[in-house]
Amino acid sequence: MRPPRLASLLLAVIPLAAQTYKPSESNLKMRQWFQDNKFGMFIHWGVYSVLGDGEWVMNQRKIPIAEYEKLPARFNPTEFNAAEWVSLAKAAGMKYITITSKHHDGFAMWATKQSKWNIVDRTPYKKDPLKMLAEECRKQGIKLFFYHSHLDWHHPDYFPLGSTGLTAGRPPSGDFNRYLDYMDAQLKELLTGYGEIGGVWFDGWWDKPSANWRLEKTYNLIHSLQPATLVGNNHHRKPFEGEDFQMFEKDLPGQNTAGFNKDSEIGKLPLESCDTINKAWGYNAKDKQFKSAKDLIHFLARAAGHNSNFLLNVGPTPEGRIQPEFVERLRAIGGWMSKNGESLYGTRGGPTQPDSWGVTTQNSGKIFVHVLDWHSDLLALSKLPNVKSAKMLASGAAVEMSKLTGGLVLRIPQAGRDPNDTVIVLEKAQ
Repeated sequence: MRPPRLASLLLAVIPLAAQTYKPSESNLKMRQWFQDNKFGMFIHWGVYSVLGDGEWVMNQRKIPIAEYEKLPARFNPTEFNAAEWVSLAKAAGMKYITITSKHHDGFAMWATKQSKWNIVDRTPYKKDPLKMLAEECRKQGIKLFFYHSHLDWHHPDYFPLGSTGLTAGRPPSGDFNRYLDYMDAQLKELLTGYGEIGGVWFDGWWDKPSANWRLEKTYNLIHSLQPATLVGNNHHRKPFEGEDFQMFEKDLPGQNTAGFNKDSEIGKLPLESCDTINKAWGYNAKDKQFKSAKDLIHFLARAAGHNSNFLLNVGPTPEGRIQPEFVERLRAIGGWMSKNGESLYGTRGGPTQPDSWGVTTQNSGKIFVHVLDWHSDLLALSKLPNVKSAKMLASGAAVEMSKLTGGLVLRIPQAGRDPNDTVIVLEKAQ
């Protein structure tokens, strides 16, 4: 992921080849599964957690490779428990996990054979957490996705250099195609040694947007090894050829409050918005600016109202623990989801456009009205199909409604409101 100040460094996208990618039937089914399941856990975890200053610490502190290579000796996450992580995701109502296999520092969080720069060969831990997580995800029925960085501040063949990692001390030469071969070989390991992979979440293309990243070759490799696997790329542009979903960093589709998405035209693929619980992606010991459970539930509901998934991040400690503040919020979200999950799972964006008061979601027979910021007793809704009844989703209590031409007015009882998100379900007339 990128600090907001780097958003201005993006250059114009290179012209794309003619559209030739035809997703497999299994890929199309996976896209539908993805859209239906709405909520995932993002995990930013790597050797950078030792310094407790986020995943960009190597670049921000201008740490050269020779010094950064001392960190793995201090990385020994003996408290990592894959079952606890997956169980926590399930308790929150999450249906998939996306974890960093390799971030921008190039450090592999699995037993790669392409380099010794990995958690098994370079740390006292000597274990492969991605293998354990993959096995636990299968056991608990959670889909596993891998975040994988295009950008690499450590590899000598990542040349010419891009806009970041300029103080790493890499040699002033290298063979970029050889680096891309290395990256593809690592991806092949992940797609052949860790079971069924739900998707690959790329990041870092923006470091060298005019370079020939050989995306078609890489995307074809992924789809040839696992045709159902979804490919997404956090390049902040309209989806490129060969991609299966589109993501929005720290924003809802169509918004640009974080500064990343000024050129992110919304395409026709499944959508995903990602955000953090505090300010950081990777573990930051000093970052105590935690969003409340209510804030996060609002983002989850608004994402669904924008026809998007929500990928919510945690940054585990170097010991392998998820911070108690994160656990508390995830369990609170799970409590709300246990009563209101029907309003999100299997739905798409509703007939009424998202507004300051809230959003709507819908499936074939119902419309779900998410009242997020509305204190009046009466709420008018427009652009609705014929509705035959209205009730509170959590309690089943009837909600009085008055039909208007093209819409209706709901009288929302104050006593039954949820302080996080009051969901009213409207039954569509047949």
